[in-house]
Amino acid sequence: MGTSHSVTLDWEKCIGCTDCIKRCPTEAIRVRNSKAEITDNRCIDCGMCIRVCKSHAKKAMTDSFEKIHEYKYKVAIPAPTLYTQFKKIRDPNIILTALKKIGFDEVYEVARAAEIVTEYSRQIMEKGKTASPMISSACPAIVKLVEMRFPSLIPNVLPVISPKEASARYARQYLVKKGIPSEDIGIFFITPCAAKVTDSRYPHTFDHSEVDGIISIKDVYKLMLPIIKNMRPEEVEILQTSTSRGIGWAATGGEGLASKVYNHVAVDGIENVIEILERVENNKLDVEFVECLSCTNGCLGGPLTVENSFVATNRMSKVKKYINSLGKTRELDMYRDTINLDWQYSLKNKQVMKLDDDMTIALQKMERLEQIFETLPQIDCGSCGAPTCHALAEDIVQGNANIEDCIFMLREKVRDVAQNMVSLAGKMPPSIRHMENKK
Repeated sequence: MGTSHSVTLDWEKCIGCTDCIKRCPTEAIRVRNSKAEITDNRCIDCGMCIRVCKSHAKKAMTDSFEKIHEYKYKVAIPAPTLYTQFKKIRDPNIILTALKKIGFDEVYEVARAAEIVTEYSRQIMEKGKTASPMISSACPAIVKLVEMRFPSLIPNVLPVISPKEASARYARQYLVKKGIPSEDIGIFFITPCAAKVTDSRYPHTFDHSEVDGIISIKDVYKLMLPIIKNMRPEEVEILQTSTSRGIGWAATGGEGLASKVYNHVAVDGIENVIEILERVENNKLDVEFVECLSCTNGCLGGPLTVENSFVATNRMSKVKKYINSLGKTRELDMYRDTINLDWQYSLKNKQVMKLDDDMTIALQKMERLEQIFETLPQIDCGSCGAPTCHALAEDIVQGNANIEDCIFMLREKVRDVAQNMVSLAGKMPPSIRHMENKK
């Protein structure tokens, strides 16, 4: 695993099929020696490679559930996506109670923090503190995508911490004020995706995350399912604090609807997001707010979930309907204005094609790169192990590949070699040629 991302590769399972390199939005993967390689400084943990890998060789490095036992007081902060993973369960209190029954001492909803972040974001928008249109920062994969591929849009990104981080901060402050030592508290985020794992382990818009561990929805699902099946109605605790607006953040358009910004667009799927951001960059999108989510159907389609994202979307609507009509919530005096929701640090331009530290050499390499690119077939077949012909040209210039890695260029070279051999055969010395003729 790299030092700044959570998606990793199981070499034994990888068959070098090149499916991942063709779908990676930042060209972070190459296939070399019949195995995929992830470039650390290019990966944004969007999880696309996890979804498309038929060999299941890509995975996100989350924490083991056993890690919760390293703390005296164990707190779960589940993403609202968790509420859509169980058949016929409409009441979030059942899900939250099950989390306590598998080992957590307390459960605080990320959905409630999402409502607070929504209100704070609206205030920022009204004060005009960002460029227009404002781009949501809720999905950490999209934030990294902007840094890497759309640095001109950095001023548009909402400089507010994620609901996950806000929830962890509220929880720790609240419990410390109740007399529980901070070092005894372990706060665990139940995540649907790899990007949020990385955002907790390696935050780059603030110094330190209050999240102590990240457990995938897949892992807790296996523990919760038998408990939920056998749970009696009288065992259900009232633990929910959120409304349907906060829970709706898990689905595409949830944040936009909660913010009550009429002129907004919501887009999901990393490839669709790139198309929309290109339009924003070219001033071809007349909206006030852009909600971008890396996964299809938003967080409901995260690669660490159990249920199909379209089924989960259907369940989400049923959960919200139940909450609005029959839902029961508890009041908690923990969401106070003392928590800072702003980033400490601004985003930076992280475009990664740096050919050399020396500008003169870099320009020479760039010229050679374009020359090599012009000789390549420019069909982006991926057979060379690079996602595009331009990426292969960059790899060649950097000494990480050879032009013969291109199957078309290799064919031409083999053809030239064959023709040269025929030509050489016709230039044999007379003595050898005479003996051949006698035969």
